[in-house]
Amino acid sequence: MNVLIIDNYDSFTFNLYQYIGEILQTMDSDKQANVIVKRNNEITLADVQAMSLDRIIISPGPGSPDDPAYFGICAEVIEVMGKTTPLLGVCLGMQGIAHVFGGDVIRASVPMHGKVSAIRHDSAGIYNDLPQELEIMRYHSLMVQADTLPNCLTVTAVVANDEHNDLDLTESALAGDEIMGVQHKDYPIQGVQFHPESFATEGAKRLLTNFLLQV
Repeated sequence: MNVLIIDNYDSFTFNLYQYIGEILQTMDSDKQANVIVKRNNEITLADVQAMSLDRIIISPGPGSPDDPAYFGICAEVIEVMGKTTPLLGVCLGMQGIAHVFGGDVIRASVPMHGKVSAIRHDSAGIYNDLPQELEIMRYHSLMVQADTLPNCLTVTAVVANDEHNDLDLTESALAGDEIMGVQHKDYPIQGVQFHPESFATEGAKRLLTNFLLQV
């Protein structure tokens, strides 16, 4: 399995690299597993297309996804490669997914840096076999604005709020619970606002394994 991690100049990228490498060693013990890390201005879309990739991960990073100085080739990769190659956007990566497909990314009312929250999720895809009220680590000051989320994206996780347990995830997001996960309805594209590579995220390796195992 060939996995590309596009690094948006973030210190957490090494953690992603390490986690993915450890998981692949377990999954593909008899097969060659390659984890490639390239910075977002180090390669072109053509380079990525020539890599014969099985998975792509867009890393966290500073700045905003609408600024190529911070997001590099990531928007192009999401738009082009995400149609056929399973892609996971992490933090800035998830914001980039929303931006590429027409959603707005805005400043959060309360920045969350090094804060743990519980989330409610759809129990499918990357959340398969993970409990509800999953504790996750957050490092972000931007968020996806729920009422601008395009129809092609579905909400897969929100910050848990007992007052909204009777609402579905989209309704919870529209009621003010921050979006913590999205998925494209037609393409193998998923995003998480939190950091699955953080030691403080519960079930981190299970979530990443689910991504790597998905067909």
